[in-house]
Amino acid sequence: RLCMPAAGTARLLRPSVVGILGSLATARSLSLFDMGNVKMVPKDRALPGRPTKMPVPPKHFVLGTPLEGPWPEGYQQIVLANGCFWGSDKGFWRLPGVYSTAVGYAAGYTPNPTYQEVCSGMTGHTEAVQVVWDPAKVSLVDILRWFWQSHDPTQANGQGNDIGTQYRSGAYYFDEEQREVIEASKRAYDAALAAKGIKGGIATEVKAAKDYDQVFYYAEDYHQQYLAKPGARPYCSAQPRGVSLPPFETWAPPQLQDKYAPKLPEAFWDEHAPTYHCVIRASHAPIKWEL
Repeated sequence: RLCMPAAGTARLLRPSVVGILGSLATARSLSLFDMGNVKMVPKDRALPGRPTKMPVPPKHFVLGTPLEGPWPEGYQQIVLANGCFWGSDKGFWRLPGVYSTAVGYAAGYTPNPTYQEVCSGMTGHTEAVQVVWDPAKVSLVDILRWFWQSHDPTQANGQGNDIGTQYRSGAYYFDEEQREVIEASKRAYDAALAAKGIKGGIATEVKAAKDYDQVFYYAEDYHQQYLAKPGARPYCSAQPRGVSLPPFETWAPPQLQDKYAPKLPEAFWDEHAPTYHCVIRASHAPIKWEL
């Protein structure tokens, strides 16, 4: 996917290389080979960024809920990266029980980066989705099942045609219970992929949100719920492998089995499991499912 212009157009255009390089020249001298960098930029070479926060729309374009917290009491959040955030965003917002989603730039070094800067590979961020949900309606395990099954987590620094550290797979947790569930699900999905002959192992990074000065920076308004907006280009580079996450009871941490049991039944996945380009073909509306 090529970088979009900063204007609020839905049309996908290659930005002027001169424009991008000019905007970054004061911070870094870049060559064209730096674009879509497949090596993580060292922290001391990352772009400096800025103290000014990106303006955030007041409401989710589809759900009508806030894009920023504070969240309702008891709701949970996680930051997940699984390729181009346009399709990732739509996949998560359609899940029953999800309260809000927002796209942004995660797990990098540059404060308040722009899209063009992230595209350069010189900020250390990956495109990601902040997911907020009601745990009484959907479980972290359901969220993670969608995450694992909706992309190819064995691809390092890319997803399909989108190549670079800005497309790396990642899961960024907010407490130790989330970490335990993520790590356990990762091991289970790795084994499931291997059993289907998919080699290489999962490349997804799993890190604590607290390890960063700020783990998630909101992306520009025109990226939020992009695929649902008039004139949007129907694009998604995710490469789901068609392999299911094994049943929760076979890999659940014993002390967390009751608390994080899935809310979505197997019948849901029989009908709605991620497939190639499913977010392009699907309705923008949340999936209606009696929980």
